Amino acid sequence: MIKILELKDNFISFSADGITPGIANSIRRTLINDIPKLAIENVIFHHGEIRDADGNVYDSSLPLFDEVVASRLGLIPLKSDLSLNFRDECSCGGKGCDLCTITYSINKLGPGMVFSSDIMPVNNPELTVADPLIPIIELKKNQAMLVTCEAILGRGKEHAKWQATSGVSYKYHRNFHVTKSVMDGWQFYKDKCPKSVVSENDDIIVFTDDIHCSFLSQLMERDGVVVEEDASKFIFKFETDGSLKAKDVLNYALQRLIQRFTILMESLSD
Repeated sequence: MIKILELKDNFISFSADGITPGIANSIRRTLINDIPKLAIENVIFHHGEIRDADGNVYDSSLPLFDEVVASRLGLIPLKSDLSLNFRDECSCGGKGCDLCTITYSINKLGPGMVFSSDIMPVNNPELTVADPLIPIIELKKNQAMLVTCEAILGRGKEHAKWQATSGVSYKYHRNFHVTKSVMDGWQFYKDKCPKSVVSENDDIIVFTDDIHCSFLSQLMERDGVVVEEDASKFIFKFETDGSLKAKDVLNYALQRLIQRFTILMESLSD
């Protein structure tokens, strides 16, 4: 059973009970390597002289190597649509169309910094960058950047630029049984971590670190504390880079696991 403990657009913490360590690690690896997202794959640099409306001339040869700029562009998180096709599975035969490829352009005149907000979607205005303040390159006077980019779906196992999550981790569910008469400072932890209190009576107060509270780690070394772990219940947490919402990532990961386990069972039966 999955239970959401904390949820934000780009962060989620949840518990999963009744599973084995092998299943827990499968969830972790799926969250890291198997979630599709958009990333820039092809970059076309338009070099030469550019004139603005006033007749001023700009040189579009950039101060960094094209390969370096292309690498930076590929690592910028883009808002993603999981209904898009993978390019190698699309009906266009991999040529690139609106069903599998999102086109972006950058048209910036110097002097000034080129930020990720200057990456403008052409054929889908909703799929903008996830963070508009990522610096790309600084243009000097009479320098310009004129670039066309193609973004496609990929998975983290293919390249880091397609990794939608970070900080994916899990641990056993733990309870800290604190004997009040032995540890005088128990009230401090109750005040600092009120949401972590599971139960309390005159003699014992029980905390859980399912909901993160940095002070609870100190209980591991205190007298009067008994730590109880449940090896069948796991606490997960991860962040996204903004390309997808954390809840959507979790839903996709669970569906992906079911799909892959089904394929495995069918192959074994064959």
